[in-house]
Amino acid sequence: MPIVAQSTETTDWVSRFADEVIEESERRAPGKPVVVASGLSPSGPIHLGNLREVMTPHLVADEIRRRGYQVRHLISWDDYDRYRKVPAGVPGVDESWAEHIGKPLTSVPAPKGSTHANWAEHFKAAMIESLAELGVEFDGISQTAQYTSGVYREQILHAIKHRGDIDAILDQYRTKKAPAKKQQGQKPVDEAELEAAEGSGAAGEDDGSSASAGYFPYKPYCGNCEKDLTTVTSYDDDSTELTYACTACGFSETVRLSEFNRGKLVWKVDWPMRWAYEGVVFEPSGVDHSSPGSSFQVGGQIVGIFGGKQPIGPMYAFVGISGMAKMSSSKGGVPTPADALKIMEPQLLRWLYARRRPNQSFKVAFDQEIQRLYDEWDRLDAKVADGSVLPADAAAHSRAVRTAAGELPRTARPLPYRTLASVADITAGHEDQALRILSELDPEQPLTSLDEVRPRYDKAEAWINTHVPAEQRTIVRDEPDAELLKSLDEASQQSLRLLLDGLAGHWSLDGLTHLVYGVPKVQAGFSADATPKELPAEIKTAQRAFFALLYHLLVGRDTGPRLPTLLLAVGQERVRALLGE
Repeated sequence: MPIVAQSTETTDWVSRFADEVIEESERRAPGKPVVVASGLSPSGPIHLGNLREVMTPHLVADEIRRRGYQVRHLISWDDYDRYRKVPAGVPGVDESWAEHIGKPLTSVPAPKGSTHANWAEHFKAAMIESLAELGVEFDGISQTAQYTSGVYREQILHAIKHRGDIDAILDQYRTKKAPAKKQQGQKPVDEAELEAAEGSGAAGEDDGSSASAGYFPYKPYCGNCEKDLTTVTSYDDDSTELTYACTACGFSETVRLSEFNRGKLVWKVDWPMRWAYEGVVFEPSGVDHSSPGSSFQVGGQIVGIFGGKQPIGPMYAFVGISGMAKMSSSKGGVPTPADALKIMEPQLLRWLYARRRPNQSFKVAFDQEIQRLYDEWDRLDAKVADGSVLPADAAAHSRAVRTAAGELPRTARPLPYRTLASVADITAGHEDQALRILSELDPEQPLTSLDEVRPRYDKAEAWINTHVPAEQRTIVRDEPDAELLKSLDEASQQSLRLLLDGLAGHWSLDGLTHLVYGVPKVQAGFSADATPKELPAEIKTAQRAFFALLYHLLVGRDTGPRLPTLLLAVGQERVRALLGE
C-alpha cells in the first residue's frame, strides 16, 4: 500500500469520496487496485446526463491516482442489451429500424452513412472520442464480448442454480404482476416501466418472472431472428439443457447452457453479478435507482448470492441544458458531450461536473449563458493565479485543468469568450479580419496568430454559427443611416463628436471601454474617470441611451456585441463614416 499523504483538498466532495473508497477498498481487497465503475448503454446518442455516470467515478479515481494508488475505472458498454425502440431525431435512421427491436445492440445496423460495424459501435465511437478529449482514462468492457465468449458462464449457471433465492428477493418488491395476456392497446406492466426507466442498465429487460418454466433470470436471444422475445419452457439443472420458444418468429430449440453463449442475465441480476465479478468498490447511480425495488436497491441484496458486496457511491442528480428540462435518453435531440465540446473547452466542461456535488443538479449552457459561465471560469483562473482562491474552488479548478497524467491542452492566450464570439460573429469566417481585430485588443502585446487563441476561438466561432439565431447575428451597416443622423438633437450630435475625437487616442479594448463609458460622463460635466459612486443615477440612463444610438448607427439594432469589441471589429475608418463624420 502506498505511503501517500492524504490530499489537503479536504473541503471538496471528490476528496471525501476518495477517502471512503480507499478505506473500503483496503477492507475488501487489500493491496489490490481500487476498482470504480460506470455503465453506458449505446442505445442511441450518449448525452450529457450520461456523462455524469462517467465523470463522478473518473474524478474520484483521478484523485486516488494522484495519491499514488493503482486504480481501474471500468466502463461497461451495455452493448448486449436489447434494442428497445427507434430513437427520434437520429440522422440516417428511419422507422425501418423497428424491425430490429429485440436484437442485441451489436446486431442492429448502424445508421445510414456510418462507417461503424453496428449500432452500438456507432454511438460508442463518439463517446470514446469525447472522453479522450476530456482526459478520462478508463478500461472499456464490451458486454457483447463478455457474454458471447463465455466469460460469464459460471456466473450464469450459478444464478440459475440459485434462481429461487433471487426470485424471493425480487418478490419482496413486486407490487403488481404483468397480465398473462395483453389487452388491446395496453402495454404489459414491465414494458411500460422499462420505457420510463432512465440511465444505463434499465435497458429494456424484465426481471425474468415471465418464463413459463417458473422464474428464470436469463434471456436467450433467438437462434433464428436474434430477438430476445423468447420464453424458457424447460430447464434441467443436472444437464443444463434449456428449451426456449421465440414469440416473434416461432422458432424453438433445446441447448446446453453450459455450452451456450447467446443470451444474458436479466438486468436486475446482471448488474450485481458484475459488481461481484469485477470487485467494484465505487459506482454512482442515478436518482431513478434510489426507489424501493430499483435495480440498485435490489442489486444490493442479489450481489450476496454471487459472493460480492454492493459498491458504495452516491445517487447523482440529473443534468439539464439552458432552457430545457431534464434530459432523457429515450428522446432524440438531446446534446451529447461531443456537442458540448464543439462550443467549450474540455476544462470548462470538466469544471461543471467537478464543482457540483453529485446530488446537485446543474445545467450545461448552449445559449447566451455560456458567456457568463466563461466569465466565471476566467475569474476563477485569475484567482488561482494570484493565490486568492478558496480551497474548494482551487480543488475544482485543479480537477478541471489536469488529471494525474498531466495538464490538459489549453488555449495559450485565453481572451474572453464573449469577445471572441463577438469577433467571430462580426467577421463571419474571415480569419484575416478576425486577426486584425484581435491584434488591436492589446496594442502592447498584439496577437500575431489566431493559433494563440485556439482552441477557444474555434469553440466561440462554432457557438456563434450553430447556437445563435440568425436574427441575433451582427450585420454591420453598409451605408450611414442618413435619416437618423439628420434627426439627432444637439446633445446626441455632441456625444458622437466626443466619441469620434477620442477614437484615435483610445484605439484598444481598454481604451475604447474607457471612452464609450466616459462620453456621457463628460457631457454631464464630470470627469471621464469618475466612479459610479461619484455620479448621479441619471448617468446610467444617459449611457444606455448613448449605447443604443451607437448600435442603431452601426448595426441597426438596439443591442449587439460589446461596443468596444464592435468598434474594433468595424475599424476606425468605417466607424467614422457610419457615425456621420
